[in-house]
Amino acid sequence: MTRTLVVLAHPDLDASRVNAALATGIRDLPDVTVHDLYAAYADFRIDVPYEQRLLTEHDRVILQFPFYWYSVPPLLKKWLDEVFERGWAYGSGGDALHGKRLRLATTVGGGEKLYQPAGLNRFPVTDLLLPWDATANLTGMSYEPPFIVHGASSITDEELAEQVRLYRRLLTAASLRPAALV
Repeated sequence: MTRTLVVLAHPDLDASRVNAALATGIRDLPDVTVHDLYAAYADFRIDVPYEQRLLTEHDRVILQFPFYWYSVPPLLKKWLDEVFERGWAYGSGGDALHGKRLRLATTVGGGEKLYQPAGLNRFPVTDLLLPWDATANLTGMSYEPPFIVHGASSITDEELAEQVRLYRRLLTAASLRPAALV
């Protein structure tokens, strides 16, 4: 059985409708650990050995976060900087993550049309997330296609319920890709 660690990084999950629904929708799944960084580290003091142990105990890592300013929330960036240490995650002797799988699950406020060459943001979200593909490569992980919820600021209850269903399915069917889930 594949053990999945969902690293949830939302600065205000209580005020979040979409990320909260996604997280709630998967908490009951077997072999899935939902780890809320902001709940664990409100003071931004990360327990690096604990985080590294969590990563080594799981086969697949999903980073779930709201996508804003073309990046990740600050605590997730700090987590990456501190936990993915040279000599542990990469570099000489840094093979702790080799063979694991990395996927992003992100929510985007704007609709998909805004993230196209002719759109306001000029690039698809998948392109803007490419540094994570490089991170996976550097650490010996395989990068899986991201799970993206567009239009989070205006999503209907029905659309949100469908996204939660797709997210659950993604986590329970390790071999399926988002395109195969439609």
